[in-house]
Amino acid sequence: MTSLCLLSVLLLVGTSNLGAGAKDYKLALKKSILFYEAQRSGPINDQIIPWRHSSAMHDCTVGGWYDAGDHVKFGLPMASSAHLLMWGLYEFKDGYVEAGQLNQMYHMLKTPLNYFKAAWNAHAHKLTAQVGDAHADHAYWGRPEDMTMSRPCVYIDNNTPGSNIAGETAASLALGYLVFKQKDPNYANGLLSSAKSLYAFAKAHPGSFTGSGGNYRDGGYKDEMCLGAVWLYRATKDSNYLNDAKSFYEAGVPWALSWGDKKPACQFLLFQEGNTGYKNDVVGFLNQFLPGGNVKQLPCGLACRDDWGSNRYAGNAAFLALLAAKENINPTPFRKFAVEQINYILGDNHINGGCFSFEIGYGSKFPRKPHHRGASCPTHGPCNNSNKDSPVNSPQILQGAVVGGPDRENFYADSRTDYKHNEVATDYNSGFQGAMAGIISLQQHHQMPSVRTDCQCKN
Repeated sequence: MTSLCLLSVLLLVGTSNLGAGAKDYKLALKKSILFYEAQRSGPINDQIIPWRHSSAMHDCTVGGWYDAGDHVKFGLPMASSAHLLMWGLYEFKDGYVEAGQLNQMYHMLKTPLNYFKAAWNAHAHKLTAQVGDAHADHAYWGRPEDMTMSRPCVYIDNNTPGSNIAGETAASLALGYLVFKQKDPNYANGLLSSAKSLYAFAKAHPGSFTGSGGNYRDGGYKDEMCLGAVWLYRATKDSNYLNDAKSFYEAGVPWALSWGDKKPACQFLLFQEGNTGYKNDVVGFLNQFLPGGNVKQLPCGLACRDDWGSNRYAGNAAFLALLAAKENINPTPFRKFAVEQINYILGDNHINGGCFSFEIGYGSKFPRKPHHRGASCPTHGPCNNSNKDSPVNSPQILQGAVVGGPDRENFYADSRTDYKHNEVATDYNSGFQGAMAGIISLQQHHQMPSVRTDCQCKN
C-alpha cells in the first residue's frame, strides 16, 4: 500500500470515529465546566472567570453555586446538578480524560461538595436547605459581589423534615466519595462519613421540605432517598442500603428526569444492581422521548417535554439514554437519540436562521442576552434594572451556559427579560454535560451512531 493510500485510510478511519455531523464535544464540555465556575458563591482566588470575584462571604454556609441567573442557593437543584455531573464522571471518565478536562472537573466539583459538607452539622442534626430569600433576591439586579440584602438561611432539622434535599445531598456526597477515592482518599473518606450520617438523619426524619421562601418543591422524597441509598451501597457494599433503595422504588413511567423527579435515575440504578425487572421502566421512560413517543418532537428533532427549560429535559434524557445504551439496552436507537439531542442544542437546528447554539460561547451564533445578572453587568461601574431591560448584548460572555431553549411551538427569543426561554441554571447543564462526556466516549470506542443530517449545521 502506498503512503498516500495509507494516509487516506487513516483519514477515513478518523472520520468514521467522529461520526457524520459530529460537533466539537470536547470544546463544548470544556465550556460547560466554565459555566459552573461562573456560578460560584463564596471565595474565588483564581482568574478562571475574570469578571467573577469572591461574594456572599458572610452567608450562614459559605460557598456552593448560585442557582441560576439569580443569587439564591437552593439545596435541591444544587444537589441534583452535582449528582448528575458526578454520575457522568463516574460512568464516562474516559470522556473527560480524552477531552483533557479531568482535573478541571475535579476542581469544579469541589465547590458543591465542600458546600454540602459545610451545610451538614451531624451533631446538631441540621442541614442548610437554602441561603437567601427568593423574593428579596429576585428584586435585586446586579453583581453577586455587590449584594447588600439580608440572606436568611432555611434549615432542615429534627422538627423540619426534608428527606428530598437530604437524600439527594447524601447521594452526592456518597458519589463524591466514589469519584474522589483514588485521587484524594482522605477527602473522599470525609465525604463518605458525611453521607452516612446525613442519610441516617434523612431516613429517621422522613418528609419533603416545605420551607418558606423557596421556589423548588417536589412532590415526594422516596426518589431522592433511593439515590442516597444506592450510592451508599456502592460505596460501602452494605446490603442494608440496597434493601432501602428497593423499598423507596416507585413504579410507573416518570414524566421527566429533573431536579424534582429522580424516579428514572432510581429505576436505572436498581436495574444496574441486578434487578432486571426494572429494565422495562427504563425503556418505557426513554421511549417517550423518541419519535413516536408522547413527547413532542420539534423541527430538527429536539424532544420538547415542556415549554420551560426544554433543553434541560432533552439533555437529561440524552444522558440517561447513553447510560442505558452502555448497558446494552437498545443501544442503536438510544445512542442515535442522545447524539441528535446534543447536536440540536449545539446548532443542528433552524432557530434564528439555523446553526444556533443554545450553549453560550459555542459556535458563531449563540445567546448574547441570557437572563443572568452577573453577565449583564459591565466590568466596572453600576449595574441595576437598566442593565436587565437593556436590549444590548451582555458585556460578559457566560461561557458554556445552556439557556432554557425553545417551547413546544418552536419559539425562542434571545431576550434578557425572557427568563422562560433564556435563563440559565445549574440543572440545565448537568445532564447535557454528562451526555457530552458519553458521546466523547462513544467516539473513542468507534460507537458513534448514524444521525440525521437534514438540519446539520455546516458552519
